[in-house]
Amino acid sequence: MDITIRKALPEDASDYTACHISCWQSAYKGIVTDEYLESMLVKKEQIIEHYKKALTDPGDCEYYCVIYESKMIGWIIINKSLGKDNAYIGEIWAVYLTQKFWGKGHGRVMLDFAVNELKFAKCARIFLWVFEANERARQFYEKHNFSFSGEKRKVTRYGSPLVQLKYVLT
Repeated sequence: MDITIRKALPEDASDYTACHISCWQSAYKGIVTDEYLESMLVKKEQIIEHYKKALTDPGDCEYYCVIYESKMIGWIIINKSLGKDNAYIGEIWAVYLTQKFWGKGHGRVMLDFAVNELKFAKCARIFLWVFEANERARQFYEKHNFSFSGEKRKVTRYGSPLVQLKYVLT
């Protein structure tokens, strides 16, 4: 069961949005409020417009579609920026897979892809943020050479205050 990972294009905005909503509603059930997750469906057209713009002018981000049998089953977003020490820092903003494909090894392929792209871009350090309450994701990242840096931040835009943990590639 091979997957293909390719750059996302503006015409992918609708599929990107549908996959985004599906992934979030599965991955964050019981973590992000039900109201927020349900509101994503109501805001679907706004999210599509957001992705049309982002995929047209991605700035420092790179957006990828994960395809299986011509259907988008996941998505990846990575970003690189110049750190204070003038070395590039890579951030993995998103590695999401629809629930039907969990546990089949695709997440590992996706994470490896994101890390390799950032290494190819000469990023000296690579990190990501994960919800503290997302035990499944934390175990996944820990299994794949990421570790908690000790840094936390509180986010409030998802219906209730949540804590995110910074994980770094070791």
